[in-house]
Amino acid sequence: MNIFKTIGQAWNVPDIRKKMIFTLLMLLVFRVGANIPVPFIDRTQLAALFEGGGGGLFQFFNLFSGGAFSNFTIFALSITPYVTASIILQLLTIAIPKLEALAKEGTEGRKKIAQYTRYLTVVLAFIQAIGMTLGLFNQVLTRHDVFSTTVVILTLTAGTAFLMWLGEQINESGIGNGISLIIFAGIIARGPYAINSAITAYQSEAVSLVTLILFCIFAVGVIVGTVEVQQGQRRIPVQYAKRVVGRKMYGGQSTHIPIKVNQAGVIPVIFSLSILQFPLTIRYLAGNGTGFAEFVDNWLSPNGSYGMYIYSTLNFILILFFTYFYTAITFNPLEVANNMRANGGFIPGIRPGRATVEYLSKVMNRVTFAGAVFLSVIATLPTLVQQTTSLQIGFGGTSLLIAVGVGLDTMKQLESQMVMRNYQGFLK
Repeated sequence: MNIFKTIGQAWNVPDIRKKMIFTLLMLLVFRVGANIPVPFIDRTQLAALFEGGGGGLFQFFNLFSGGAFSNFTIFALSITPYVTASIILQLLTIAIPKLEALAKEGTEGRKKIAQYTRYLTVVLAFIQAIGMTLGLFNQVLTRHDVFSTTVVILTLTAGTAFLMWLGEQINESGIGNGISLIIFAGIIARGPYAINSAITAYQSEAVSLVTLILFCIFAVGVIVGTVEVQQGQRRIPVQYAKRVVGRKMYGGQSTHIPIKVNQAGVIPVIFSLSILQFPLTIRYLAGNGTGFAEFVDNWLSPNGSYGMYIYSTLNFILILFFTYFYTAITFNPLEVANNMRANGGFIPGIRPGRATVEYLSKVMNRVTFAGAVFLSVIATLPTLVQQTTSLQIGFGGTSLLIAVGVGLDTMKQLESQMVMRNYQGFLK
C-alpha cells in the first residue's frame, strides 16, 4: 500500500506528474510500434514459422521484444543490440587503456563513451537485421528482390535506433532508466499471454489445479527472493584517521564499503544464454533431418528428454563462472585498498596493504558465491518447471531479475524525488 501512496503523492506534484506522464507516453509509443509489421511479410507463413517451434530460441528473443519478434514488427530487434553494445564497451573500457582513461574523465568522458555505444548499436542492429532477414525470416518474405530486402533491413535497424533515442528521452525528461524501462515494458507485456496460457492449460486439463497453485506459490517465492537478494549487501566498515591540513582537521568519520550480493546483475545470465543459444541457432539454420539437428534436439535443447538436464546443468555452471568473472572485473580489491590507504582509511582490525586486499578478496568471494548460486537457481528453475509441468509460463530467470530490478530502481528514483519534497517514501 505504501507503494501506491508514494505514487499518489508523486502524482500531486506538478513537475513529477509531467515526468510520469511523459514516461508513460514514451512506453505507449513503444507498445504501438511493437505492433506495426515490417513490410513485405506473409503473415500466414510467419505464424507457421513460430508454430514450428524453435525451442527456447524464439521464446528468448520474443520475450525481450514484448512479442514484436514473433510478429516481425519494426521493433523486432528490440533494444538488445544496445544492451550488447553497452556490455562490449564496458568490457573494452577495462581492456583498452585509452577507453579506461576516457571513462575516468568524468561527464565528458562518459558522453564520449555513450556516443561510441550509439554507433556500435547501429552497427550491431544492421548486422542482426541482415542475418534475420536473409536467414531466419527469409521464408516469410513476399518478395526477395534487392529493394524489398533492403527496406526490411533498414526498417529493423531504424526501429532499434528509434528505441535507443526513445530511451534517452526518458532519461532526460522522464523517470527511471529509459533503456531498462523499455525492456521492462516488453517483459510485462507478455504477462497477459502467460496468464492466458496457464488458464488454457488448466481448462484443457493439461495441468491440475494443485499444480497451478503450487506454481503461483513458487512464482511469489521467486519474486520475494529476487527482491531480497537484489537489495542485499555486505557492508565492510571503514574508519578514516584524523589529519590536519593547514588550520582544518579532516577525517575521523566512519563509513562502509557496500559489496552487493548480486554484484554482476543479470550479465552472467545473458552471457550464459548467448553461449547456450548458439548451437540452437545453428541447428535451426541447418534445417531438420540432419544428424546435427538430431544431436542438438536430444542433448542440447531444453525441450529434449536428456537435453533439458544437460542444458540446465551447463546453464548453472556457466552462470557461476561468469558471475565470478564479471565481479572480478568490476570490483578490484587492490584498487579499493590503495584508495583507502591514500585517503587515510582502514578496516578496523585489518592492517592496511596486502592484508586488506586479502580480506576484501575473501569477503568478495564468499558474497559472490551466494549471488552466483542465486542467479543460477533463478535462471534454471523456470526452465525445469516449464518442461516438467507443461506450463508455458512465458518468462525466465533473466526476465524476472530485470523486471524486479527495474521496478525497484524506478521506485527508488521516484522516492528520492519525493524525499526532496519532505515526503516519506515506501522504501526504508
